[in-house]
Amino acid sequence: MSGIYIHIPFCKKRCTYCDFYTEVAPKHIPRLVEAICKEIEIRADYLPSNQIDTIYFGGGTPSVLKPEQFAVIFKAIYATFTVSDDAEITFEANPDDLTVLFFESIQSLPFNRISIGIQSFDDEDLKRINRRHNGNQAVNAVKNAQNAGFGNISIDLIYGLPYQTIEKWEKQLDTALGLDIEHISSYGLTYEEGTKLWEQREKAEIIPVDDDTMNEMYLLLVKKLKQKGFDAYEISNFAQNGFRSRHNSSYWKQQPYIGLGPSAHSYNITGRQWNVASISDYTFAIENKMEFYEKENLTFFEKFNDYVMVSIRTAEGIDLEYIEREFGSEFMNECIENCRHYIDSLHINLSNNRLSLTTSGVLISNQILTELMKV
Repeated sequence: MSGIYIHIPFCKKRCTYCDFYTEVAPKHIPRLVEAICKEIEIRADYLPSNQIDTIYFGGGTPSVLKPEQFAVIFKAIYATFTVSDDAEITFEANPDDLTVLFFESIQSLPFNRISIGIQSFDDEDLKRINRRHNGNQAVNAVKNAQNAGFGNISIDLIYGLPYQTIEKWEKQLDTALGLDIEHISSYGLTYEEGTKLWEQREKAEIIPVDDDTMNEMYLLLVKKLKQKGFDAYEISNFAQNGFRSRHNSSYWKQQPYIGLGPSAHSYNITGRQWNVASISDYTFAIENKMEFYEKENLTFFEKFNDYVMVSIRTAEGIDLEYIEREFGSEFMNECIENCRHYIDSLHINLSNNRLSLTTSGVLISNQILTELMKV
C-alpha cells in the first residue's frame, strides 16, 4: 500500500497558530500546479510499488485551487501511477470555500473524502486565531458536503484556545456531534515559536489555558466521542466504524508515500526526502531540472525511533513481535523494561504482545516517548 500527498501551500490569510509552510500568494498557483505535474513524472520510480491506495491534498488550503487545476494534477497522477479502484481520495478545505456552487464544480473529480478545517464553531475563537470563516459557515460547510453526496467527512477542532473554558469546549463538541459526521481530528493548541500566537503569549496579550484544564478538555473529548460511537484510533483522531483515515493510518503503519510540492515529505522504507520549503525555489528548480529536495537514508536506530514514535500514539500501540523481528530481542526486552513502571502505574497496557497507552498514559505520552526512544 502506497500513498500520495500533495501539498498546496496557499492560504487567503494566515492563522495566528500556524507554523506550516504556507504563502498568501494565489498568483503563483498556475505555475505551482505545472511544477507538481512535472515532479510526478520525475519521481515515477520513487515508491517500491506503482500501486496507489490513498491520495491526499493538504495544505495550506487546497480548496483555493480551481476544479480544472485539480483535474490537471489528477491526470498526471493517473497517467503515472496505478490508482486502486477503491482508493481513498481526500482534500482539505476551509469552510467558507465549501459553497453549493463549489461542490457542483468538483462533481467530476474523484474525491470521496473531505477534511474541513473548522477548528472552532465560536466566532470569538475564530477571530482571535485569524480564521476567515464564522461558526455558521462551518455548520453550513458540513451540510453542503453532505448534500453533495460526501459520506466520509472529517472535521478538525482545536481545544485549549485562549480564554476557552471547559463549558465552551463542551459546546463545541456538542455542535460537532450534532452534525452526523464520520471522523474528527482534535488537537490541543500548541504555541510554536515564531508564530503570531507565540508573540501574543510572550507579550501577555492573551491568557493561555493551563495544563490541567487542557488535560480535562482531552478527557472530555474522549468521553463524549466514545459515547457517540467514535473509536479513538490515534491520540488525536476519532472515527466511526469503518471511517478511519486510511491515508493518515498509512503514515502510522510506516507504509511508503510520496510527497509532492514545496516542503512535502516522502518516505520509501529505506529513507526520507523533503522538498525545499519555498514556492519560488521549488518551481525554479523543477523548471530548470535542478535538485529541489534533500534526502537521508535512515539508520537502524532512526528506524526504531520512527516506529516507536508513531506506534505509541495509536490504539494498537507498539507490536513487540515486530520489534523483535525487525530490531532483535534485545530491543524488545529493553522496550518492555523501559515501560515497566508505566505498566505498573496503569499508564501503559501490556496485552497480546503489544504496548498501548491508557487514557491516563495519553496525558503523559511525550514523557513516555522520551524514555522509549534511542538516543
